[in-house]
Amino acid sequence: MEEAAPRRSRVTVRYFDGCPNWRTTQRWIGEVLSDLGVDLDVALEQVGTPEDAERLHFIGSPTLLVDGRDPFEDRAAGGYGLSCRVYRTPGARRVAHERAVARGSSRSLR
Repeated sequence: MEEAAPRRSRVTVRYFDGCPNWRTTQRWIGEVLSDLGVDLDVALEQVGTPEDAERLHFIGSPTLLVDGRDPFEDRAAGGYGLSCRVYRTPGARRVAHERAVARGSSRSLR
């Protein structure tokens, strides 16, 4: 029996058009993946309306998803909508994103 190929993780940056930070987050995620030697595409998903934000459980922009899941959702306060997101994590947002991406991507490398 042939061994199944490992499943590749999917990384998505979800944002709204007026967000000043989504491009920085996209760049940081690309740098982290490169530093880890992980070859994954970073998908962009624009949230266009308040109704879309509610349907997608969009906490704010930018939102990082690893395999469709928000690793910071349980720490988020407030409702859903087209707003800027503040990450309440120790240290810089980049460190939190690096850890989330590393955890999500490392599963697909094994």
